[in-house]
Amino acid sequence: MSTAILTGQPVPGSSIEGDLRSLGFEVRTASDAADAETLLAEVPGGQRVAVVDTRFVGHLHALRLGLTDPRFPLATIPGAVTAQPGARQALTRAMARENAAGGALLVDSLADRLAAALGADVHRPDLGSLVAAVPADPQARNEARQAVASVDDEAVRLKSAVKARDGFFTTFCISPYSRYLARWCARRGLTPNQVTTASLLTALIAAGSAATGTRGGYIAAGLLLLFSFVLDCTDGQLARYSLQYSTLGAWLDATFDRAKEYAYYAGLALGAARGGDDVWALALGAMVLQTCRHVVDFSFNEANHDATANTSPTAALSGKLDSVGWTVWVRRMIVLPIGERWAMIAVLTAVTTPRITFYALLIGCAFAATYTTAGRVLRSLTRKAQRTDRAAQALADLADSGPLTELVLRARRGTYPPAGYYAAFAGGLLVVISAALWGAGWQTVLCAVAYVVMSAVAVQNPLKGALDWLVPPFFRAAEYGTVLILAAESEVNGALPSAFGLVAAVAYHHYDTVYRIRGNAGAPPKWLVRAVGGHEGRTLVVVVLAALLTGAQFEVALTVLAGAVALVVLVESIRFWVSAGAPAVHDEGEPA
Repeated sequence: MSTAILTGQPVPGSSIEGDLRSLGFEVRTASDAADAETLLAEVPGGQRVAVVDTRFVGHLHALRLGLTDPRFPLATIPGAVTAQPGARQALTRAMARENAAGGALLVDSLADRLAAALGADVHRPDLGSLVAAVPADPQARNEARQAVASVDDEAVRLKSAVKARDGFFTTFCISPYSRYLARWCARRGLTPNQVTTASLLTALIAAGSAATGTRGGYIAAGLLLLFSFVLDCTDGQLARYSLQYSTLGAWLDATFDRAKEYAYYAGLALGAARGGDDVWALALGAMVLQTCRHVVDFSFNEANHDATANTSPTAALSGKLDSVGWTVWVRRMIVLPIGERWAMIAVLTAVTTPRITFYALLIGCAFAATYTTAGRVLRSLTRKAQRTDRAAQALADLADSGPLTELVLRARRGTYPPAGYYAAFAGGLLVVISAALWGAGWQTVLCAVAYVVMSAVAVQNPLKGALDWLVPPFFRAAEYGTVLILAAESEVNGALPSAFGLVAAVAYHHYDTVYRIRGNAGAPPKWLVRAVGGHEGRTLVVVVLAALLTGAQFEVALTVLAGAVALVVLVESIRFWVSAGAPAVHDEGEPA
């Protein structure tokens, strides 16, 4: 339960008390500022509390935005200020200072004075066309009421439920009706997490339909995948519509997208196998390529989001292109975001074969990856920026270096010039090419050992170079690519599915690292990274197993390794996101 304290002279006919109750607040009325301080002290420490001026005139959704968003400890709109339990002390101190300084409630709004006293720590939501005001006289009150009547509160709420930046397919083919589905869910008390779970279940059923290997199953799979994407859009719109943000919801929304897509790849591969076509290598290749694309996005953004003197002629040109309407949509489409990608997969599944679907997916993702990576490299080379220690630490965490890297770094003495992406690229290329040339030979083992050393060299200094954000993507490509090549060359039927499971488990660990960093919760604990070996340790283990074991034994070893990694990272991830109290966030960026 939340508590709202009304202050100021009551206004006959005001709806403020009813509006606050409709938002879940228990309403108490203070006779003066001293009484407001007393009532504030009586509110249990675990409750949200709000101080609201009785003269407030505005839209209900303006109050909702200002007083109920769980993402911000302190928030305010004209005439109202709120504090969550963690920020109660700040509000209490501000109230005490205001009362000590004196002040006439009838002349000035206590809520506004408190917001001013709290300063920059208070979130002030962008209300757009919504009205929130504290009129000083009857004429101003009538004008404010007319302004409220002239703006459709519900239309604004529905519009704001849609993500600010989305792809073409999502914007024009999904959001025009999914927002109404979100409202339907809200009015029936459904939560975003329930819709997210429904989206996952729908995608899993789609994967199961694809796994039947029949034309009817493929058609059903395509339709179900599209409906899963509709629900995927709906959960975020429901969160924004009803302001139901949560830590668990952020984690579910982020991780389930990956689980749905990669499970669907597996379903297509199983369906193709039923028809006598082995496309597991293509399915694993698609997952590797898509995961590497994402880590390029994450690394670049983490390296540059808080950089100083962050200017680039390439970025300026990009901004100019975005000012031309049609180029915005073309550029968003060619990067093949999740909406366009899933639509393509769904249509091709229904009308072609899994092999053709994967060929199209690989070609499209490869082009998108080349386009985005080349643009980011150009920006980095032309950008004059000083990267922060936080950015360097984020890149080091994304690198996922394990105990072997620590051992090599301890053995190396003295200082060495920064190697960064040079060493990461050289080491990754060495192990991947050796796996392709010699397969499970001891030459590959030696190259994997060299990869371990080069990986340590790459991260020996803070990753602050212009292109050091490429280090984590190079490591991902090297590890995943080595597993893919060795599994394919083992020529055992179950090796590629086992490799698919291993890469999926490791990729989940890497995504989990990204989402923790995005939530300012830090990287996974060191013991977890050590327990799963780090990227260099896992790569070396897989290469050694391939060299020592027969093809059938290698398949079993990959399966056991996949299960062990999945168990460890899932248990720790679930424990963290359910109980650690990471910040409640919701992704407002471009879909992946």
